Amino acid sequence: MENEEINDTINNPAQQNQDNYDDLLVSIEAGQGQLNLLIAVADDPALRQKIIDEYEAELPPTIRAYRVELAREEPSLRAAVASVVETDEYLRQGGAAVVTVTGAEKLLFLKFGDGSEDTKSQQEKFFGYLQWTREALRQFPFSIVLWVTAQLEKELAKKSPDFWSWRKGVFRFQSTTKAAISSRELSEMLPFIETRLFSESDDPEDFLLPLADLQHLITQTEQQRGLKYPSLSSLYASMGKLYKNRLERGECQDYLQEQALAIEYFQKAIDLQKKLGDRAGMAISWVQLGDIQRNRGNWDEAEKLYRQSLEIETELGDRARMASSWASLGNIERFRGNWDEAEKLYRQSLEIETELGDLAGMASSWGVLGDIQRNRGHWDEAEKLYRQSLDLRTELGDLAGMASSWGVLGDIQRNRGNWDEAEKLYRESLYLRTELGQELELADSLNNLAGLYESQGRYESAELLLVQALEMRKRILGVNHPDVASSLNNLANLYYSQGRYEEAEPLYLQALKMKKRILGVNHPDVASSLNNLASLYSSQGRYEQAEPLYVQTLEIFKRILGENHPHTIAVQKNLDRFRDEMQAKMNQD
Repeated sequence: MENEEINDTINNPAQQNQDNYDDLLVSIEAGQGQLNLLIAVADDPALRQKIIDEYEAELPPTIRAYRVELAREEPSLRAAVASVVETDEYLRQGGAAVVTVTGAEKLLFLKFGDGSEDTKSQQEKFFGYLQWTREALRQFPFSIVLWVTAQLEKELAKKSPDFWSWRKGVFRFQSTTKAAISSRELSEMLPFIETRLFSESDDPEDFLLPLADLQHLITQTEQQRGLKYPSLSSLYASMGKLYKNRLERGECQDYLQEQALAIEYFQKAIDLQKKLGDRAGMAISWVQLGDIQRNRGNWDEAEKLYRQSLEIETELGDRARMASSWASLGNIERFRGNWDEAEKLYRQSLEIETELGDLAGMASSWGVLGDIQRNRGHWDEAEKLYRQSLDLRTELGDLAGMASSWGVLGDIQRNRGNWDEAEKLYRESLYLRTELGQELELADSLNNLAGLYESQGRYESAELLLVQALEMRKRILGVNHPDVASSLNNLANLYYSQGRYEEAEPLYLQALKMKKRILGVNHPDVASSLNNLASLYSSQGRYEQAEPLYVQTLEIFKRILGENHPHTIAVQKNLDRFRDEMQAKMNQD
C-alpha cells in the first residue's frame, strides 16, 4: 500500500508517454483514405527512434510504413513526402500507409549567410514551405507523422498558422533530455544572436535555441573574425557553462560527449582569456573547469584549478567568489576524507558569507558542515547544523533546499533507529520534490526510503522503490550516466543483503562496466564497485576471483584517496580479514 501511495504522488511521464503513444497509434490507423497530419514532439533522439520503431512494428500489415528525412537546404514537407510517393507504386495507387518525416530537428533556427535581408534560416524556409504548400499535401491520402522538437512546436503555431490548423493531433513525448536552450540562459550570447533572429516577431527574451545553432554561431565567428577575436572568450565560456549545466540537470543527450565539449570550450575560453589578460574571466572559467574535473574524480586537478582561481579572486578582492572557492576546496577535502581540513575551509567560506549577508550561502555551508559532522559520527552536532540550515532555507522560501534538509534529517533519525520519524521526514522531502517537479531528486528520495525499508527488513517494498528509482534515472539521464550505475549498484546491494547472489552479480558487473567507461578505471566509484563484486565472490566461496578485486580496490583508493582515508582503511581491513580466513581454511585442509 505504501508504494501505491508514493506512486500516486509522483508525476509519471512514462505513463503519459505511453498514453500519447497509444493515441498516436490509433490516430495513424484511423486516418487512412485522407490526408492525416500528425505532429509528434520529442527532444530525445533515442526516445524518438524507439517510438517510431514501435509504431511501425505494431501497425497492422495492411498499413505500410515509410520513412523520409527533410533536406536541410530546402526543407519542404511536401517535397519530402512526394519523393517517397514517386518511387512507390503502392503509394501512387492510394494504399494505406504512414510516412514518418524526420530531419526537422536538425534545422538551424538562426540566420547564417551573407547577412542580406533575403537571407533565410533553415527553419524559416521550413515554416514557409509548411504555410504556403499545405494545399498540395491534399494529394497524399494517408497518415503523415511529422517529428519536431519542443522548440519547433513552439514556433509552428506562430510561423505556420494555416498548416497548424490542419493538424489532426499533437503527441508530446516527455524527457529531461533537451535539444534546445532557453533564451534566459543566453544573456551573454544575445548580442550575437539578436541580429540573426529570422523574424521581428521573435522575442529575444523568450525563445528556444537549438544547440546546433550555437555551435554553428561559434564556428562562423571563428572563421569570420579569427581565433583571437576578444568576444570569442565570452562565447566559449558561455558554451562550456551551458554544457556543464546540461550535465548537472540530466538534460544532455550523450553524457561523455557533452562533458568533453564542456571541457573543450572552457579550455578555449581560458587560452583566449590569458592572451587578453582577462584575469577575472580566467578565475571563473577555472572554477567551472574544476567542477567538471571534480565530478570526474580528478581531485588533484580540480584542487589546482580552484586554487588558481582563488589566487586571482583574492588579488581582485572578490569576496563572494572567494567564499565559493573556499567551499569548492572544502568539497575536495570532504571527498578525500580530510574532515578537519574540510571543516576549516567551509568555515572560512561561512565567515565571508556571514560578512556579506549571503543567507543562501550560509544555509548551504551549514548543511555541508552538518555532513562533515555526520561523517565523523557526531550525530547530535550534525542535526543541530542541519536544522540551522533548514530554518534559514524556510525563512528564504527555498523549497528545494528544504526538501534536501528534510532528507538529511531523515538520515539522522534512521541512524538513531527512529524509523517512524525518519520515514515521515523522507516522505515530506519526497512530496515537496514531487510538487517542484524535481525528478532527479525524486529518485534520491526513493533511494532514501528504500534504504529505510531495507533496514526494517521490508525488502519487497525496498526493491519496488529501487527499481522505480533506476527506471526514473534511465529515462531522465539515459543509460550512460554515473547515477544510473549507482542505481544498479543500490539494487544489487539489496539482492546481496538477501543472499540473492545470482541476481546481484549481473547488476554489479553492469554498474562496474558503466563506471569504467564513463569515469575511467582510476575513479573511487570504480573502486567501490570492485569492492562490492569482491565481497559477493567471497560470500559465494569464489575466493580466487575475490582476492584480485580487493587488491585492485585497495590500489585505487591508496592512489586516489591516500592511505589514511576511511575507505582505504576499511578495504585494507577487509583484505586482511579475507586473507586470514583463507589461511585458516588452508590450515584446516
